[in-house]
Amino acid sequence: MGWWADATAGLRRQRPPILHIAEDVGDGPVVILLHGIASSASTFELVVPRLRETHRVIAIELLGFGDSPAPPDADYTIDEHVAAIAATIRSLRLRGPFTLVGHSLGSLLSARYAAQHPREVTHLVLASPPIYLRPDEIGDPLVRGHVSAYLRAYEFLRGNKDFTIGTAAQVVKLFQLGTTLSITETNWRAFTLSLQHCIESQTTISDIANVRCPVDVVYGALDQFVAPGTLEIVGRMRHVTMHRVPANDHVVRRRLADEIVAVVERPTPIG
Repeated sequence: MGWWADATAGLRRQRPPILHIAEDVGDGPVVILLHGIASSASTFELVVPRLRETHRVIAIELLGFGDSPAPPDADYTIDEHVAAIAATIRSLRLRGPFTLVGHSLGSLLSARYAAQHPREVTHLVLASPPIYLRPDEIGDPLVRGHVSAYLRAYEFLRGNKDFTIGTAAQVVKLFQLGTTLSITETNWRAFTLSLQHCIESQTTISDIANVRCPVDVVYGALDQFVAPGTLEIVGRMRHVTMHRVPANDHVVRRRLADEIVAVVERPTPIG
């Protein structure tokens, strides 16, 4: 059951670890940044320098990634990730609510956190969110086929360690991603279990529906991990505004960074 078990199951919880805070800079309204899977706070290297001029910017590295702890008995479920995020935010002793920005896996965790802590999060920004329904929940056969293909690809990556690590290293060199993507022996367990338990198995659409604050979804028109049709469900929610960024893929490149900064500074009100 991992190091953090659901209290409803009658199991004792261990104290969630405090995650590594890679950045805590600037003054003003607080913005907390959560990166994606197999990544680190460097995801936001184009965002932090601009937001720090008007905000206090805090970048937290997720459980098992970057310089954060990687408990050997962690199952890397969404509950474990969010419990560690919550413990870390409590340790900051913030005096008021904040904007929460998540990228990729971090966006899924951010949605769950915001749903569970409505008094803390006043604005939620989901960047490049890999939101999927289960194939058996999808009526459109084309969309169902796309989502099924993504899930099969993820299962293949989890089951072929050497291929996945080697391919990731080649992609980093080819696209000059630096530390934005890093799949290694060190974080392999965190990567595969987070992929399985948080991305392949998720309830993100329900989490977003339960969020009470304005939600801005920012994604690239060329994003390789956005399944056609699934974001349309989110976009129909009254408190959600969609921002499609041209000529940008899944990575927080200049165009996507520009849009993230813009929506943080001017959140879209609930219509």
